[in-house]
Amino acid sequence: MTDDPFESTESTEEEKPSVKAPSEPSEEQKKEIALWVADGVGLSDIQKKINTDFGVVMTYIDVRFLVDDLNLILVDEEEPTPPKTADGEATAQPAVDAPLEGAGGVSVELDKVNPPGAMASGSVVFSDGQNKKWTLDQFGRLGLSGGDEQYKPSDEDVAEFQKQLDTALRGRGF
Repeated sequence: MTDDPFESTESTEEEKPSVKAPSEPSEEQKKEIALWVADGVGLSDIQKKINTDFGVVMTYIDVRFLVDDLNLILVDEEEPTPPKTADGEATAQPAVDAPLEGAGGVSVELDKVNPPGAMASGSVVFSDGQNKKWTLDQFGRLGLSGGDEQYKPSDEDVAEFQKQLDTALRGRGF
């Protein structure tokens, strides 16, 4: 019978336990993470720092859950302060649902509830007093309806309508 060198029942080297990277930061590391959050570091940057500084690989959502579990509040970028008038008072900003009136006499309103298939909807009054309903579908197509079907607004009114609509939709988070 020949001995097969590949079949060895005895271990010549000591078996070493496999070293795995930790899957979660230690308590001391969590305190460091809390300092990062307090300094305004964003979640994706925290995720990178945990990996590079601590050698802990975490997904973005795991980092988000960790921040929540530690009862930390993420610091958002400060919103710009409204411009002030000469007497030091802040200028009034239009409400999101308030009609926007531009220099051309065009006013745009947004509906609080959109019809099915529309991402946004509302109404517009052009400078000559003509009213139309507008809708913006999920593909970004704008449609006008209602009022005089033969009516065509001036190019200036269309440009002002688009500008005000853009402002109003940005106010709603679009």
